[in-house]
Amino acid sequence: MDLRELYRDVILDHNRRPRNFGRLEPQGAGGEVRHADGHNPLCGDRLTVYVRMNGERLEDIRFEGSGCAISTAAASLMTEAVKGKDRAAIERLFDEVHTVLTHHDAEPGAALGKLAALSGVREFPARVKCATLSWHTLNAALERGAATVSTE
Repeated sequence: MDLRELYRDVILDHNRRPRNFGRLEPQGAGGEVRHADGHNPLCGDRLTVYVRMNGERLEDIRFEGSGCAISTAAASLMTEAVKGKDRAAIERLFDEVHTVLTHHDAEPGAALGKLAALSGVREFPARVKCATLSWHTLNAALERGAATVSTE
């Protein structure tokens, strides 16, 4: 099995069985849940990202919505990668993912783990917005809460 086939399998798996899918409900005292809505009008992707913070650490994250296979898989992979991390680590991951998606000569580093599966998306520039929608929506939820993001 070559690397492209492995990446394709990871994306298909996360599209068929997205991880952390569904609404995140508040949990007792101090259980504030922030959320943001994202929309990619070019593809029709719509999602909501929910986050629960514990100080600077992302304690829990979930998403819901509908979209293309890349959008759904990217959101699923993102939630697995960022859960439990602090804001600085999340920002570094976003920067790495964005670089891999937008620079054809960028090699996915080991720190990306399964997120490296998204690197094949850069061969289809119109689909990069599908792969980054969840990340932009996460950033809006972390920064502002109850925000709306559009990738127009």
